[in-house]
Amino acid sequence: MRFSCDTNDLNSALSIVSRALAARSPKPILEGILLEACDEGLRLTCTDLALGIETTIPATFAEEGRAVLPGKLLCEVVRKLPGGKCEVAVSDRLAATIRCASFRTTITGLDPIEYPELPEVAGASFEVAQNVLRDMIGRTLFAIAIDESRPILTGCLFEIGREEMRVVALDGFRLALRKERISGPDADVAAVVGGKVLGDIAKILSDSEENVSLTFSRSHMQLNSGSTHIVARLLEGEFIRYRQILPQEWQSRVCVSRSELSSAIDRASLIAREGKSNLVCFKIDGDTLTVTSNSETGDMEESIPVTTDGKDITIAFNVRYITDVLKALSDDEVYMRFNSNVSPCVVCPTDGDGYLYLVLPVRVFGA
Repeated sequence: MRFSCDTNDLNSALSIVSRALAARSPKPILEGILLEACDEGLRLTCTDLALGIETTIPATFAEEGRAVLPGKLLCEVVRKLPGGKCEVAVSDRLAATIRCASFRTTITGLDPIEYPELPEVAGASFEVAQNVLRDMIGRTLFAIAIDESRPILTGCLFEIGREEMRVVALDGFRLALRKERISGPDADVAAVVGGKVLGDIAKILSDSEENVSLTFSRSHMQLNSGSTHIVARLLEGEFIRYRQILPQEWQSRVCVSRSELSSAIDRASLIAREGKSNLVCFKIDGDTLTVTSNSETGDMEESIPVTTDGKDITIAFNVRYITDVLKALSDDEVYMRFNSNVSPCVVCPTDGDGYLYLVLPVRVFGA
């Protein structure tokens, strides 16, 4: 195989597909990137069997063919090329010679016949704007479980109907839910996509309103965006029936400035993180919310104005859990709803129902 292409195009393509590069795989072929001629030019493919990514770039071929080159080394070499046009020639012995300006290097490749093909995905399909999908992933992914003891919770649940898409993540201590109006598929979809896969997908998606297409089968999800195609294996198992744990009523509700509350909690965390429990306490008394924290090294107290509807309450949280929620929000004001000091707190918008976050409190003696 012999071809030439623009160095920047090749570097951009490698940065996309290498997100699916297997690290220290028992199958050495998965540590490589497949390069092959196609009608559109040069196709690059990478997979670790859980995630597969392929993309194409313009290229001129003197001799068509296929080659698998060590992924990490290839990315590093191309990233350091001086720019302009580069030429790649792969010999019958699988040695690839890369030339760019006065630079030349040779990389030993692998047999492309051993490289696995990406699975075909057929099923319910629909389109959604890139920026919408990226935003929904980014504002829920933090709530997935890190503990592998319940693998199904290490991903996000996608629920797609004809008019609405939901993305849900929970880890047993907090829950994140985002909703968007869409033109969905004819058949409803419920699928769990792994957190690492979603993180890689979010980094590939742009902040544009251009649509991407999503297709779900029983075992895989496929995302098509221009010349890039992503195939991800779904997680197996039954996701928690999260609707049953969402409080339908509340005894106390406060409307609070997100930025003021976030700043107060950020300052409180300086003291809270010095303690063993990493707690921050909210005391709602009329139209005042007092944020406190204490540890062996000191204490902190700060009051901010709120609008309260319902009973006064004192409740404590792990400071990291409540901070993660506030970081995922962009509204000027939010509602916080409470039932008791041992019941989950619900954070939701003051207008509409586009999101909902739930955080379990920490039982504190005397609270």
